[in-house]
Amino acid sequence: MNREKRLSSICPPDIIQTAKRGAWLLKNPAVNKGLAFPRAERETLGLSGMLPPRVLTIEQQVQLEKEHIRAKTDDLEKYIGLVGLQERNEILFYRVLTENLVDYMPIVYTPTVGQACQQFTHIFRSARGIWLTPDDQDRIPQLLRNAPWADIRLIVVTDNERILGLGDQGAGGMGIPIGKLALYVAGAGIHPSRCLPISLDVGTNNSDLLNDPYYMGYRERRLRGRPYEEFVEAFIQGVQEVWPRALLQWEDFHADQAFTLLERYRQRLPSFNDDIQGTGSVASAGIFAGLRVTGEKLGDQRIMYLGAGEACTGIAETLADAMRAEGVHADDIRRAQIMFDIDGLLHSKRVARDAHNHEYAVRPDVLKHYVLKLTHASPVEVIKTFKPTVLIGATACAGAFTQEMIVELAKHVRRPIIMPMSNPTHKAECTPKQALEWTDGRALVATGSPFEPVRYKGREIIIGQANNVYIFPGVGLGAMIAEVREVPTEMFAIAARTLADCVTADRLERGGLYPNQNDLRRVTAKIAAAVIRYAADKNLGRRIPDHEVEDTVAASMWYPDYVPIVPKERDRD
Repeated sequence: MNREKRLSSICPPDIIQTAKRGAWLLKNPAVNKGLAFPRAERETLGLSGMLPPRVLTIEQQVQLEKEHIRAKTDDLEKYIGLVGLQERNEILFYRVLTENLVDYMPIVYTPTVGQACQQFTHIFRSARGIWLTPDDQDRIPQLLRNAPWADIRLIVVTDNERILGLGDQGAGGMGIPIGKLALYVAGAGIHPSRCLPISLDVGTNNSDLLNDPYYMGYRERRLRGRPYEEFVEAFIQGVQEVWPRALLQWEDFHADQAFTLLERYRQRLPSFNDDIQGTGSVASAGIFAGLRVTGEKLGDQRIMYLGAGEACTGIAETLADAMRAEGVHADDIRRAQIMFDIDGLLHSKRVARDAHNHEYAVRPDVLKHYVLKLTHASPVEVIKTFKPTVLIGATACAGAFTQEMIVELAKHVRRPIIMPMSNPTHKAECTPKQALEWTDGRALVATGSPFEPVRYKGREIIIGQANNVYIFPGVGLGAMIAEVREVPTEMFAIAARTLADCVTADRLERGGLYPNQNDLRRVTAKIAAAVIRYAADKNLGRRIPDHEVEDTVAASMWYPDYVPIVPKERDRD
């Protein structure tokens, strides 16, 4: 298949023909240009007189929309305003977001999206995506075909149970797939007509929602056990029937379901879990970037985790894969990572709460190696003997990194890497300012939520955000272009290395472990190219000649701009 045919499957047309006229065009966000409709199109499409006479460029429209957003003082109102723009004029919305990622990513996604999910019922204006409930189990393909676009290539799906660090948000969890897909479009140039957010609304155990008279979701307790599994199976079969070429991203499922679903379906259709693999990849990239500063090897690191759920397990798996790739011995890999769960140090002499992290339970030989005693294995005591070089938190518990812990950590390590990963912002295990003050400014700090730079002893230190947006757009774009049959974990290790290499020396010097978010499209293109080459090497999908990879990626990335709209001749009898 030649390059033009490859691209035609995921890229939009450069001209739109339509038999629609007048008000329909102004009400359809996919084609509405507002005041940017040229006079000639106004005449031919029946829009003359329906708009004020002035014709604006898209650049002028962007400036006006930014003015509208600046006029709102509350971030949730800014979110509502941007969603409203998306519902009126999709192309303009994506142009505003693409050109202003640093300013608006925290609005359309974390941290503001968390508040939007909590208030979803009461800020709801217009439906987007597909909503499926247990009552729909026998007709899922029929409902999927009601989607506004026929050739869906990318699905982000949630069952709404573990939304950020906020827990069960019921129907409000739909804000996450919507936000993630907005970032796919802005960061990877995947056209909105190829994207679909889906909510598996299997009920909620959130009593506040069930007691809200206006709650819009499925008013039942959460589906569990065999009925839940059968519902998800029906959904997967529906996707395979309706969109057999789609890539699926599992999003914000509880750990009890997330690992099981990933393993069950990853080889039946190309899919990945961003909370596990995406988080593992982006956190690993921050560590790789930090090692560029310290000049140390990954195999010489000791990583301690507070938290043993999807995020920390995903990070541990990615780092273990990376160590194996570097030839680190299996015994040394086991000794390199220690986890705490809600019950304390995760070790093999007690039954762990979750099956997915059994592999990371500390074994007796590791306890002996570090002279760890279970009777007083608090985080501080473990730090004293384990002497971690990297401290990662994903607890959703503010203050989990105490001053005593960080001070003890800094006694043993010249440049400790400290990553409080929880979000939204108020859930972070510590603030960057605390981490720097408690280590005399020596820590390399990255966070899960956005933080402003910190001034310490006359120096401004950049705080990089370990945001999965650096990873999933590139992995998704590369997987779509290559039409992979599977998304192996190794792809995320490759993405992590690629991302770390994208951090400039100047930014590292200023403390930033991640690139500037305005460089997201450049980063995405590099990750997508690496994914395509990996897929070709492993024979996982369509093989693209090596010398064409970068050009193919560039040509596949849609940039939000208006295209000509022309009348389509009506069929004659």
